[in-house]
Order: sequence, then structure tokens, then C-alpha cells
Amino acid sequence: MRTTARCPVVVFVIFVTAIVLRGQGRAQEGASGQTEERLAKYTREAMINVLRSEDANPSIGDEAKTFDRLVGTWDADFTFHRADGSVFHKKGELLFGWVMDGHAIQDLWIGYASENQKERTIGTTIRFFDTALKQWRVVFVNPQFNYIVTAQGGCEGDRIVLHGRDTDGLPIRWTFSEMKPDSFHWQGEKSHDGGKTWKVEEDHHMKRRST
Repeated sequence: MRTTARCPVVVFVIFVTAIVLRGQGRAQEGASGQTEERLAKYTREAMINVLRSEDANPSIGDEAKTFDRLVGTWDADFTFHRADGSVFHKKGELLFGWVMDGHAIQDLWIGYASENQKERTIGTTIRFFDTALKQWRVVFVNPQFNYIVTAQGGCEGDRIVLHGRDTDGLPIRWTFSEMKPDSFHWQGEKSHDGGKTWKVEEDHHMKRRST
């Protein structure tokens, strides 16, 4: 009689133990999965975290002031002048920040998706001060359009002016002007006569985004 009475209790204990162990196993699997997700996220973000810098490297000296005033996020009103004479407007944003231990400054030019363009456009520029040439050198890349171009220059009075050549070999000129703490004007021009005259292709106005 005693043996018979204990059987249901033993079965019940085994059943409850199995449920508990199963729950612990799922909890461990869940925790393990979360750990792997966090590790994967950390791995993917590691390069970005190392890339960015709080300030310009002291080795740049006063030249850092050239672009340091642009650090932050800007709301952009983009205007593009096409070869056929038409004008295309687009909204977007521009972000500036120091990278690579403050030896360079990088920006992101983002054009929002629109009716004519379902996907946003995004290009980036790396700018660094060449201590041998005593000029700022820049490389702009836009993978969506297989586009890459280089330019160089620096401050000219109260403007920043950069000269280079477009992918078609023609001279280009990029100018930052009307620079204020909360706004600035950017123009991209091209010359078809060796720099005698210039035609505006891009005309953008930026306003600093308030925090």
C-alpha cells in the first residue's frame, strides 16, 4: 500500500522537474540568442565606433577651423540645374563629423526619397588637410551612381573653395559661402571653357538642425 501511494507523487515530481528544466533550457537558449545578437550588433558597430572622433586632431592646428564649424546635422534644400535647363528640387540632410582620430572630417549627403526617386540617395566625402600641399584634399563617393571625384583647396576670404575635375574631365568648383553658425550656402559649378566661365549645376542651402 505504501509503494502504491508513493507512485503518483513520484510521477508528479518528475513531471514538474521536467517542466522546470525545460523552462530553464528555453531561458538559457533565449539568453544565448540575445547574447549572440548583442555580440553581432557590437561587431557591426565596432568599426563605426572606432572611426568617429570627438574633435579634430591637434596636429591639424588652426586649419581645423575650416570645417570644424560645420560639424553637426543640417537640414538641406537641394537644387539641381539639369543640362536641358530644367531645375530639380529635393529635401534632405547633411551630417559632418570628425573621424580617424580627428585627422579627417567626413560628411554624409542624404537626399530623401521622392515621387521621382523611390530610394534615398546618399554620398560621402572624406576631407583631410595635406600638410605637404598646405591644402584640404577631398574625395567624394556616391556608389549609387558609380561616382567618385577628388578636389582640393581651402579658405579664400570668408569662403571655402575647392577645385577638381569631374568624371568627364571638365573642371569643377565647389564653394561654401554665406557661412553662419546656423546656415550656409553650397554651390557646385562646372566650366566648359577651361575655367573662364562657370555654370552652376548644384545650388544647396543648409540650416542647422536644432537639438
